[in-house]
Amino acid sequence: MAPLTIQRSASVPDELRVARCLSAPHRGPRLVFFSGGSALNGISRRLKRYTHNSAHLITPFDSGGSSEVLRNAFAMPAVGDLRSRLMALAEETDLGQPDIVRLFSHRFPVDAAPAVLESEVEQVLAGEHPLVRAVPQPMRMLVVSHLQSFAQQAPVDFDYAGGSVGNLVIAGGYLANERLLEPVLFMMSKMMDVLGTVRSVVDVNLHIGAEYADGRVVIGQKEITGKELPPPEERIQRLFLSDGMTEVPRAEIILPKRNRRLIQKADLICYPPGSLFSSVGANLLPARVGQEIAATQVPKVYVPSLGCDPESYGMSLCEQVGALLDILWSDAGPEVPATALMTHVICDSSVPTSECDAVMGRFGIPCVPLPLADETGKRYDATSFCEMLVSLV
Repeated sequence: MAPLTIQRSASVPDELRVARCLSAPHRGPRLVFFSGGSALNGISRRLKRYTHNSAHLITPFDSGGSSEVLRNAFAMPAVGDLRSRLMALAEETDLGQPDIVRLFSHRFPVDAAPAVLESEVEQVLAGEHPLVRAVPQPMRMLVVSHLQSFAQQAPVDFDYAGGSVGNLVIAGGYLANERLLEPVLFMMSKMMDVLGTVRSVVDVNLHIGAEYADGRVVIGQKEITGKELPPPEERIQRLFLSDGMTEVPRAEIILPKRNRRLIQKADLICYPPGSLFSSVGANLLPARVGQEIAATQVPKVYVPSLGCDPESYGMSLCEQVGALLDILWSDAGPEVPATALMTHVICDSSVPTSECDAVMGRFGIPCVPLPLADETGKRYDATSFCEMLVSLV
C-alpha cells in the first residue's frame, strides 16, 4: 500500500468523497471500529449519514452497571454496550422501527416503590406493557418470546431496578439460542433496521485484568475505568483476559472467523476515542486480531480521547500509542512494523506539536492535528469526525 499522506495544514476533508457518501450511504465505505462503552455512540448516530457499512466490534467484558447484574445471574458476556451501539445505528427516519427503539431504550425505574417496580416488570415480561404492545407483529411475538425465556430462567431475587428492557431481550435470546450472542444480535439488527454491523469481538464470558506499574493486579472492567470506583493512580503496564480469578492465555480466545472477515474486507480500521484499555485495548486482546490487522492493507487510524481518561494516568500521547501497539505486537509479532498496525494518529489541533512529533519520532507513524473538537473542547464534533474518516478511504 502506498503511504497515506495528509497535509498538516489540511483543515477540511476531501469534499468529493464526503459528497459521494452523503448521496449514497448504502454504498459507503466499510469502516471497522474496535470500540466499547458510550464514547462512540454520538459519532455512530451521525455516521449513518455517510455509510451504512460500518462494522463495530464491541467489548463484552464490562463488569459494571446493569450488565453486571445480568452477568452475575447468568454467567454471560456483557451486553449493555452492544445494545447501546445497536440503538445508535438504528434507522431513525420514517423507514425505521421507532416502537422497537423506544422499547429497547426503556429502563425500569431506580427509585420507584417495590410494588410499582414489580408491577411494571410483570407487565413487560408478560408482553402486556404499552411499549411492548406498541410493537407490530410479527416482531412483537419475537420480543415476547425472548422476554419470556428470560423470565423463566431469571433468579427470583433478580434486581430489575435501572435495568434496560433491551438488555433483557438480548439476555433472553442468548439463553434461548444455546448461549450464543450472534443469533440474537442479528435478530435485533433486523428488527431495528440497524444501518451497520454490531458484533461482540468474541462471544465469551470473560473479564479484563490489568497489571499496574507498582505490581498490583486487578480484575474487572469497573476496577480499571475510574467511573464506578476510584481509579488507581498508577500506570497500567499490561492488559489481559481473565475468567474472573486467573489469567486466561490469549491463544485460547481466538477472534471468530466472521469478525476476521470484517477486518479483511475493511476499507479503513479505526481505534476510536474511548477508555484506552477497557474500551479500545480490550478489543485487541483476542488471538488473531493483531495478525489480521497487520495483513490488511488499508488506513489504520488511532483517534485518542479528548479530556481526561483515568486509564491513561500519567501517559503522553506517544505512550498511549505505544500501549495499543504493545497489545497488537503481542499477537502480530514484534518484528511487524508499527506502521503495519497503525498508519496514522489523528488528534485535535489542541494537542501540542511536540506530542505529535514524539509519535513520529518513536514509531514512524504520522501524527496529524486537525480541528475536530466541538465547542466544549471535551468531545469530538461528530460531523468533523465522520467526514475526516470517510475522506481517508
